[in-house]
Amino acid sequence: MSITRKPQWLKKQFDPVAEGKMTALLRSLSLHTVCEDANCPNRSECFKSKTATFLILGDVCTRGCRYCAVAKGAPFPLDPDEPQHVAEAAETLGLKHIVVTSVTRDDLPDGGAEHFARTITALRKRLPQSTIEVLIPDFQGDQAALQCVINAKPDIINHNVETVSALYPVVRPQANYRRSLELLQCVKQAGLYSKTGFMVGLGETREDVLSLMDDLAEIGCDMLTIGQYLQPSKNHLPVAAFITPEQFDEYKELALAKGIRYVASGPFVRSSYHAAEAMAHMEEKT
Repeated sequence: MSITRKPQWLKKQFDPVAEGKMTALLRSLSLHTVCEDANCPNRSECFKSKTATFLILGDVCTRGCRYCAVAKGAPFPLDPDEPQHVAEAAETLGLKHIVVTSVTRDDLPDGGAEHFARTITALRKRLPQSTIEVLIPDFQGDQAALQCVINAKPDIINHNVETVSALYPVVRPQANYRRSLELLQCVKQAGLYSKTGFMVGLGETREDVLSLMDDLAEIGCDMLTIGQYLQPSKNHLPVAAFITPEQFDEYKELALAKGIRYVASGPFVRSSYHAAEAMAHMEEKT
């Protein structure tokens, strides 16, 4: 059974002026953001405060996850100037904490890992005092590709598990739950902050969520985001449940009690929502 009517706590205002200004800057540099491409409900808020999550490797994904609004199909060739354009945009915006993500590019031999590394290097050159967070795909389990990103030394490597293990065949049929956990464990072992996130409201049980938290705590994952799944279109998976703010608060307390160091949990929480605050929290606790 699907649920389509949103509760009051999921209603949010949009600011077309803020969105227009940010969009103009991004288009002038031929850049994309996951804020736009994934229809993030927080984009007006973030654009108004002059923050954005850059989307590299183009804007077409090679996978067909049933929850995601990003376009699927045959991607265009990589733009060799994209890393420099990201750095230029980050400098123009004066970002102190920079978040870069990508579509999944299973068509590339390294999944786009070298392009990530080049982007990190370009950002370090232009903004040496800023911190850098990358939200990466699983690179199909390619350890050399992951190591390429690790060697570029971002401050945080984020890789979203997206949902509980039991729902992977329906929600992420081209992904692998254990492979994602192994990636996060490698990041942690490399001495970088590890971060992940998942959605609720897809049909998971409370026991499923607690089991996922146990798995993340076992591999020493540092940071976790939990947010409400919202159906991007009628062609995507329906919402199975709208999780109450009180339940999100409980999930946060449970995750913290299990040893995860930073947890953001709420209906509008997304991977990079208030990411600068999360980074500051980690630095304070170190």
